Amino acid sequence: MLVSEILAIKGKVLYTIAPSRSMAEAVAIMTEQDVGSLVVFSQGQMTGMLTFREVLQAVHKGGAGWAEMPVEAAMLPGPMIASPDMEMDALRRLMVDHHQRYLPVMDGNTLMGVVSFHDVAKAVLEEQSFENRMLKNYIRNWPREPGEEDEK
Repeated sequence: MLVSEILAIKGKVLYTIAPSRSMAEAVAIMTEQDVGSLVVFSQGQMTGMLTFREVLQAVHKGGAGWAEMPVEAAMLPGPMIASPDMEMDALRRLMVDHHQRYLPVMDGNTLMGVVSFHDVAKAVLEEQSFENRMLKNYIRNWPREPGEEDEK
């Protein structure tokens, strides 16, 4: 399964924020949209990624003033990216090896979406479920010898 297929299952809704916006605004968007990450864009270019991990680090580092902190002070600059034609196994390995729960999917300079570890797990379950159904159907319809009857 390719990353592009995971995006097709998930949908391609994108949530972005400018680096100059406040952390309070970022948290409001993440909460209202029920997402764990925002892609940070400036002048049409991806400049970073903000996930709940960076939000928690900003709260810890910023103390009482964390909410006014600009997103660019907390974001992960230049995050690792996935490509649409990347195989799911390579994506899982990349996410696990680098402890990344969210990866932006880029096709050249175009943001295609964000894949989360949850999206990957869901795709794996759906793929396994499909394969399981196909195998059961194959076994159920296994060719029989002429005159052989089903056991009851």
